[in-house]
Amino acid sequence: MSNHTIKNLRTDVEDSAPKFGMSPAIEAHFARKDIEAENFGLSYQQVAPNERVPFGHKHSEQEEVYVVVAGGGRIKIEDEIHEIGQWDAVRVGKDTMRGFEAGPDGLELIAFGTPNTENEDADIVPGWWAEDA
Repeated sequence: MSNHTIKNLRTDVEDSAPKFGMSPAIEAHFARKDIEAENFGLSYQQVAPNERVPFGHKHSEQEEVYVVVAGGGRIKIEDEIHEIGQWDAVRVGKDTMRGFEAGPDGLELIAFGTPNTENEDADIVPGWWAEDA
């Protein structure tokens, strides 16, 4: 592995959302392998206007930080719902369920997670934020 990697998160990293039937409402570009990261995960995610991610998730080991780079919306963390907007940074600790909902301008964010667990610590719960809130 070289000492550096340069990749465009949207054009050089595959969008995984179509594989899971979430496109076109969601884009999800998971870049850890593409950028050859050893100790952390990185992704670019986009949620279409007024759409909600169809699942919640948490990690038993991984802490994550989400940075909103465009648009806004809401994040549900456990039982709390928070408004989020451009340049907000949200840290979510391990064992904490979370989910996203885009506002009328959509939601674009970058997610960073550490340590690298190869997603083996992820717990995905379909419909976790299904109620109208």
